[in-house]
Amino acid sequence: MTSNVSTITETDIVPESVHRTLAEILPPYSVILHNDEDHSMEYVVESLVKSVPGLSTAEAATIMLEAHQNGQAVVITCPLEQAEHYRDRIRTFGLGVTIEKA
Repeated sequence: MTSNVSTITETDIVPESVHRTLAEILPPYSVILHNDEDHSMEYVVESLVKSVPGLSTAEAATIMLEAHQNGQAVVITCPLEQAEHYRDRIRTFGLGVTIEKA
C-alpha cells in the first residue's frame, strides 16, 4: 500500500517573513579607534589586547598603526551590544573610540 502523505518541512509551516538573516537580527557595528597623541604606541597596543579577547599583539599593532597614519581604524566588527562593550573597555584606558553601523 502506497501512502500519499507528503513530508512537511519547517519552511512549509513557518512564514518566510520569519526567516531573517543574522545581519538583520544582529546588524554589524564597527568599533573605531581614533589616533591617540597622548599615549605611547606600546600603550595603545597593550590596551587593545587587554580590551578585545582574541586580538593578538600583531593585530593590535596593525590597528594602532592604521589609526596613527589615517586618523582612525576598525578594531572589530560585531553586533551592537558587543561593540558597546568593547568601546567601553577601550575607553577605560583613556583611548578615543567610537562605534558606527558597518
